Amino acid sequence: QVQLVESGGGLVQPGGSLRLSCAASGSIFRIYTMAWYRQAPGKQRELVATITSGGSTNYADSVKGRFTISRDNTKYTVDLQMNSLKPEDTAVYYCNADIATMSGPYFYNYWGQGTQVTVSS
Repeated sequence: QVQLVESGGGLVQPGGSLRLSCAASGSIFRIYTMAWYRQAPGKQRELVATITSGGSTNYADSVKGRFTISRDNTKYTVDLQMNSLKPEDTAVYYCNADIATMSGPYFYNYWGQGTQVTVSS
């Protein structure tokens, strides 16, 4: 069994910063692409940023230049540094990863439980 657990959400003023962290645990053989998604009230879940096992990154246009995704392959963690936050960044942020376990040759897609980020004065 594999779990993804996020932390670091909270309330921040516009222009402020937050750092989200996600730790994977369980019977992990290898982690491929890791990502952060977000879902605002009344909206569909959207991709925020991705990072491959080799460190290649991609960002949604709305967060480019403000957010930075990073990972530690030895600790099975992925972080999202969020700077210059705007009210429209308010959402539940979800960690996502493609993970192969010790029990088989295939990888599966896993989600964390989500962490609330609220940007408000």
